[in-house]
Amino acid sequence: MSNIDFIHEEKAANIGNFLVGRLLPFRQKRSIGPFVFIDHMGPTCLADYENLDVPPHPHIGLSTLTYLFDGAIMHRDSMGNELVIEPGAVNWMTAGKAVTHSERTPEYLRHKDKFLHGLQIWVALPKDLEFMNPEFSHIEQKDIPHWEENGVSYRLIAGEALGKKSPVPVYSPLYMIEIKTEEERLIDIGSHLFGESGLYILEGAVRSQDHRYGEKQILITTDASLCSFTLEANSTVYIFGGTPFPEERFISWNFVATSKDTLEEAKEKWRNHEFPKVRNDDGYVPLPESRF
Repeated sequence: MSNIDFIHEEKAANIGNFLVGRLLPFRQKRSIGPFVFIDHMGPTCLADYENLDVPPHPHIGLSTLTYLFDGAIMHRDSMGNELVIEPGAVNWMTAGKAVTHSERTPEYLRHKDKFLHGLQIWVALPKDLEFMNPEFSHIEQKDIPHWEENGVSYRLIAGEALGKKSPVPVYSPLYMIEIKTEEERLIDIGSHLFGESGLYILEGAVRSQDHRYGEKQILITTDASLCSFTLEANSTVYIFGGTPFPEERFISWNFVATSKDTLEEAKEKWRNHEFPKVRNDDGYVPLPESRF
């Protein structure tokens, strides 16, 4: 990418009984467009006695996007949704004023060896939608725009870009694009992008301006129109970004808001068990003492 403003390597973070690589936020950069949080889960092999178990926990002020490369996650939420997330599908949950959900290994995998690998993402809501009613969408893999061009495979996971539009119901101008190639290719798509842009290298490598960047690095430019790079053979990258919000976003634990007072109110509600309950899951994640 031309005019790279930040280069960041994912950092290990613990989300309970599972270790992930945290891509965003970091000290120098708290958001990329409306994207405020990105975790890279795995790849990991869980033994027959190991499972992903994230009990019911709350969110406000954001949409979550779960995208798996391998494995499966049982999603349950306080709106009554209960389904298994599988590779290639997009699980999009908008918290708005309040939602609670859990993420666990599905019952049919709990006593087997299994793999888990994917991305978990938070997208902040526009200020006028911070307190909207929660909503939920699950888009199957077959319904996500996918095409090939000059030997390069593209998938528009969310948003609008490259002349395509994903069916994921986003609430602000953004994009999340998967790009794969088996042979070295020049990727010049800046004229189709806007706002800020981040490029995450899942596998392989990227070359830009006489520099080479490898796996688990994220390259960020505040001018997405400059997005041009060489993708080496057998590489997979994810580009995400969009129009930044004019207001700062504050994050505390699982809460995102334009006001610190809103964060404190949400924490007090969770302490007092005033959030909606998750159907068929009685677990509870206590409010941690410190923020990530």
